[in-house]
Amino acid sequence: MSQRVAVIGLGYIGLPTAAILASHGYQVLGVDVSDKHVNAVNAGQIPFVEPDLGTHVAGAVSQGLLTAQKDTPKADIYIIAVPTPFAEGYQADLSYIDAATDALLPQLQGGELVILESTSPPGATQHLADRITAARPELTTDQAGGERNVDVAHCPERVLPGRVMVELVENDRIVGGLTPRAAERAKELYSSFCRGEIFLTDAVTAEMAKLTENSFRDVNIAFANELSIIAEKVGIDVFELIELANKHPRVNILQPGPGVGGHCIAVDPWFIVSAVPEHARLIRTAREVNDSKPEYVISKVLGHIEGKDAPVIAALGLAFKPDIDDMRESPALEIAKSLAERAPGATVLAVEPNIEELPARLHGTSNLRLATIEEALTDADVVALLVDHREFKAVAADQLGSTPVVDTRGVWRSEAK
Repeated sequence: MSQRVAVIGLGYIGLPTAAILASHGYQVLGVDVSDKHVNAVNAGQIPFVEPDLGTHVAGAVSQGLLTAQKDTPKADIYIIAVPTPFAEGYQADLSYIDAATDALLPQLQGGELVILESTSPPGATQHLADRITAARPELTTDQAGGERNVDVAHCPERVLPGRVMVELVENDRIVGGLTPRAAERAKELYSSFCRGEIFLTDAVTAEMAKLTENSFRDVNIAFANELSIIAEKVGIDVFELIELANKHPRVNILQPGPGVGGHCIAVDPWFIVSAVPEHARLIRTAREVNDSKPEYVISKVLGHIEGKDAPVIAALGLAFKPDIDDMRESPALEIAKSLAERAPGATVLAVEPNIEELPARLHGTSNLRLATIEEALTDADVVALLVDHREFKAVAADQLGSTPVVDTRGVWRSEAK
């Protein structure tokens, strides 16, 4: 293929997207501000854990179809896949999108396709287009074609960490263009590798679709998390309760946990709330329920070490979901940090099989360190199971002996009965 694609942001979404495009014949130039990510990709390696990604990256690099650099090059198609974190008051921080847009501005000549993949609040794609035309008034973004028009579209990712390389290909996609032509051009690109159906709409609806999907799941998880507290208060097993309730053909309750993490479900609902705060009452309440769950877990753990001298707490898992190293918005990480801070006389042994050193968020917490699962279970006065990694599922309940356990994921409940 003659088209050059620049993927800006080589993180958990950008790098898999770059690799899958390169494996389908596109000449892909990855762009990232991180030397670690750029160097890893150019060496045919990956800078984070994601099944099957390494094979795609190594193959694409060896064929000369994927390279990485820090500067934004000229390209026919630009895909922006940068973070959209919180700003004050749970507003979306668009500064990363702005920086990515500013970096590609000097390269635009007209005729390019710019796709925003970053999860965004309503209007972010139009904001990107307005930034282009404000800086380059000779260009347009709202025309049906023409030499000086730049087509702008939004195509939100909708993949599950740990299954990204599968779901990039298999899942349906939603593409929203600022113009019908922009949507059609973006569809053509994604059709080169996506076996799922591709649905076309306008950009704002595409933005809201992604937020709506994750807000729906957040509300469902909030129901499960609230139910878990109620069930404990009345003395029943919430996991059995949900399993039985889900026998109803029209009931599908999700599983409770220590909170909600990741850059999607823990973040996206706030973008809807901030857009129309006076009407997003249920969505806001769900976010508050899920954000409060870590404190409930912390209180339970601290209750088990009350009155003990120099207790040891085993915190099993730091990632936001099983079998990955992604800690974005992870409630497990924040629980471990808070336990160390609120029990300064205790030692917190964090067990996270997918990392080799503590993340920066935990640096400076002197009474918290990484440990093996064997060490943690041997020395612990209380065990907090925060993430259901496969390594923890392999532990038999009887290995815990009489040590108190706060099992937020129901890993050992069936054996303990």
